[in-house]
Amino acid sequence: MTESSPFAAYRADYEAQASAPEWLDALRSAGIAQFEKAGFPTMKDEDWHFTSVAPIAASTFHIAGEAPTVRPADIKRFTFAHPDWHTIVFVNGRYSADLSSFAGEDSGIRVGSLAEAIRTGKGRPERHVSRIAPPAENSFTALNAAFIGDGAFIEVPADISVKKTIHLVFVSAGADVVSHPRNVIVAARHSYCSIVESYVSLDESKYFTNAVTEVHVGEGARVDHYKLQRESSLAFHVGTIQVRQAATSKFNSFSFATGAALSRTNIYTTLDGEAAECTLNGLYLADGTQLVDHQTRIEHVQPNCPSREVYKGILDGRSHGVFNGKVYVHPEAQKTDGKQSNNNLLLSKTARVDTKPQLEIFADDVKCTHGATIGRLDDNAMFYLNSRGVGREKARMLLTYAFAADVLERIELEPLKRKLEEMVLARFADKTAG
Repeated sequence: MTESSPFAAYRADYEAQASAPEWLDALRSAGIAQFEKAGFPTMKDEDWHFTSVAPIAASTFHIAGEAPTVRPADIKRFTFAHPDWHTIVFVNGRYSADLSSFAGEDSGIRVGSLAEAIRTGKGRPERHVSRIAPPAENSFTALNAAFIGDGAFIEVPADISVKKTIHLVFVSAGADVVSHPRNVIVAARHSYCSIVESYVSLDESKYFTNAVTEVHVGEGARVDHYKLQRESSLAFHVGTIQVRQAATSKFNSFSFATGAALSRTNIYTTLDGEAAECTLNGLYLADGTQLVDHQTRIEHVQPNCPSREVYKGILDGRSHGVFNGKVYVHPEAQKTDGKQSNNNLLLSKTARVDTKPQLEIFADDVKCTHGATIGRLDDNAMFYLNSRGVGREKARMLLTYAFAADVLERIELEPLKRKLEEMVLARFADKTAG
């Protein structure tokens, strides 16, 4: 290991961290040891067969120093103009009280900074941090563990329904910086919350975001989780959302990815209680030379658990989409009902997709289906629109938007659904105008 290697940079930043409680020091130590032992994944690893992280491994990033000045006006466009949401803002991975706001009405819940919880011990974060996503999970989770310091810490007590959506906004500013936010969401028995995670940037700098979110969904609880990845076109983004569900719980996920030069989103959920349910949906849009990768894993451990999954991708230019979805059914998970599909639309001859939906079933009384499609715009539909006076470019835009709208319609959070529909329509309208 040379002094200029990326590993040396991570080691130097690790050693420069301030002292922490004993439990966190041990967790960080385990994280950096696991990362240095395993290194970055390569395309020889099955889960990374279609995605090379060589650009990340070859770059040197450092933890940002003092946060740059960010004003409310700078992030207004990322908050969906919803002052009635709880908005928790982090700049380069650190909580910003000045940019955050709480909408009231929701008493008894804990919504705030993980760093503050670690400092004060309130909420006993050691009970939850790294319990669902331990360092041994993968190299990027290990690297994140080595730098656990801040992120969102959310606790919803039993029988409490959070009235306001909680919006976590992670803003990156500056070049060659890395942030490792660790978010912990605990929804206790028969509780409910709706959470949006947004990853955005103020400029087109090259940087690296390596985020981990752990979600515990208690018995009979429901969590609606939305992740929006709109990073700089030069950035790298790896995000892992890892979930454990108790009996009769519900977890609904929607992932929207349109930014970054290279992005990877892992969504892993374990249905660890009878009659737990999950829905994983997503939409990814890529152009130029972008690589956008989604990996999902639904692990059916207990019986009578339904799961549903629909992901769609739209790729243009020389972009590359990757989808790898696995449904794993344990022997005890009888009466499993799982459905999974991945559909991709290629808008250019040079765009490509690698898709790999998978079923691994070790129970004999199950209903599981999966499928994938890769195609181009329907010539018959184009002809139909053209014959009725709709120009070719306008027809192309309408058909592309209709493909995306099908999955956007599944979003239950109306303000977010409307905003994403506007963004997607504007994206394709701009390309038509160009």
